[in-house]
Amino acid sequence: MRKPNAKERILETAGQLFHQRGYSEVGINEIIEKAETAKASFYQHYSSKEALCEAWLKDLHDKGEDRKAALLEGSTDASAVIGEYFDQLEGYMIQSEFRGCPYSNTCAVSDGAGILDLIHSHKESIREFFRKVAAIKYKSEEDICAAGDRLFIIYSGATTEAQNLKAIWPIHVGKSLAVDLMKH
Repeated sequence: MRKPNAKERILETAGQLFHQRGYSEVGINEIIEKAETAKASFYQHYSSKEALCEAWLKDLHDKGEDRKAALLEGSTDASAVIGEYFDQLEGYMIQSEFRGCPYSNTCAVSDGAGILDLIHSHKESIREFFRKVAAIKYKSEEDICAAGDRLFIIYSGATTEAQNLKAIWPIHVGKSLAVDLMKH
């Protein structure tokens, strides 16, 4: 297996550190050291820590979009899509030791315009995903928007409380509520 190039190593290292400790708690010098790269290589690829954070958030977003598209592809059962999405959330929360949403965590400590724009558009893409799921069941735009927004709030609340409590039960309750909403 080939060793990632400097740009990939920097992005991967920064992503791990940002997610583990938070964007504000990680410095460029630590990223450079742990990525085993030169400062010049860092600045060749990223103009600043903020630019690196933007690249990290964009990378996470793109991977999430691929997962959501795969869930929606050919699906005719909104409850099954929702159930799988919450199952993925559960796996993610356990794997990340309840660190929670990287976007929400970063938003709490950054006021960089580019970062905030990416966070906002990512959250809107999740809201749109839930509206697409709702469109499997509902026909009117009003019902689709209302159900999708309810799903988004259930998901957001379950994610936040799982992180706050370091427990899975909020995700189980959220999944139950969301699946019920798509069944009735």
